[in-house]
Amino acid sequence: MNVSRSDQAAPAAAVVAQQPEVAGAATTAEATRDAGTAETGQDGQAARGLRARLGPVGLVLAGGISVQFGGAVAVSVMPRAGALGIVTLRLAFAALVLLAVCRPKLRGHSRADWGTVVAFGVAMAGMNGLFYQSVARIPMGPAVTLEVLGPLALSVIASRRAVNLIWAGLALGGVFLLGGGGGLSGLDPVGVAYALGAGAMWATYIVFSARTGRRFPQADGLALAMVVAAVLFLPLGIVESGSKLVEPGTLALGAVVAVMSSVLPYTLELLALRRLPAHTFAILMSLEPAIASIAGFLVLSQALTVAEALAISLVIAASMGAVRTQVGRGKARPARDSV
Repeated sequence: MNVSRSDQAAPAAAVVAQQPEVAGAATTAEATRDAGTAETGQDGQAARGLRARLGPVGLVLAGGISVQFGGAVAVSVMPRAGALGIVTLRLAFAALVLLAVCRPKLRGHSRADWGTVVAFGVAMAGMNGLFYQSVARIPMGPAVTLEVLGPLALSVIASRRAVNLIWAGLALGGVFLLGGGGGLSGLDPVGVAYALGAGAMWATYIVFSARTGRRFPQADGLALAMVVAAVLFLPLGIVESGSKLVEPGTLALGAVVAVMSSVLPYTLELLALRRLPAHTFAILMSLEPAIASIAGFLVLSQALTVAEALAISLVIAASMGAVRTQVGRGKARPARDSV
C-alpha cells in the first residue's frame, strides 16, 4: 500500500507533541527544546500541506494557459491550413500520442461501451470544430466566454435551485455587454453562432466524458474517443486544405497545437484531479475566458474594450457561483437524508 509523505508526517508530529508529557523527569531546558521541535514540525507540516494544495491548482492553471495559448497559435496557423485543417491536425496528432501512451484495449467492451465512446468522440469533434470556426471570425476572449455558457447552462439545469437564476442573470448580462451593450450585434453573428454551438457540444462532451470514464479504465476511453474525432474530421480537413496538410511547416505547427491544446493540458488535468476536489477544478476552469483574452492579446493583438472585459468578468462570476451552488447542494443533501 502506498503511503504519502503527509500520512507519514501526522503520526510523527503526534509523537513529538506527546513527548514532554512522557518524559516527566526531563529538565526545563529539555522540555522547552521538545516544545520548539513540536512547533517546528507542525509548521513544516502546514507548509507541506499548503504546497500539496497549491500544486494541483498550479497544474490546472498551467493546463488552462496551455490550452488557450495553443488556441492562439492555432488561429495564427489558420491562414495556411484553414480552420478545419488545423482541427484535423490537432486531433490526429493528439490521437496518435494518446494511443501510444495509453495503448487502450479493444476487446472486452460491450456495444453500449462503444456507443458511449463514439458519442464522446462526436462531441469532441463538434466542440473543437465549432470553436475553431468561431475564433476564425471573432476574438478569442468573447468566443471562449460564449462557449462557457454551455457548461454553465448544464450546471444551472442540473442544480434546479432558485439561486441559480442569479447566476443565469449575470451570464445574460455578460452576453448583453459582450456586444457593446447591444446584445451580440457588435460581433460577427456567424462566429457567435459557432461559439454557442461549441458551448452546447462542450456540455455534451462533459456528459459523455463522465460516462466514458465509468466504462473504460484509466484514459483508454479518451484515447479511443480522440481517434473517433480525428477520423470524423479527416475528410473535412482534406476537402478544405488538401495537400497543405502535409507541408512540413504546417505539420510542425499542427503538432505544436496538438501538444499545447490537447496532450499537455489533458495530462496536467489528469494529475491535478487525483489530488484536487472536482468543484475546485470546475471553478478554476471558469477562468478560461480570462486566460483566452490574455492569450488573444499577447499572441494575436486582440484587445478588449472595457465593456467586453466587464462582460467576461460577469460570465466568470456566474460560472463560479453556479459551481459553488452545486457544491453547497451536494454538502447539504446528506443532512436532509439523515433526518
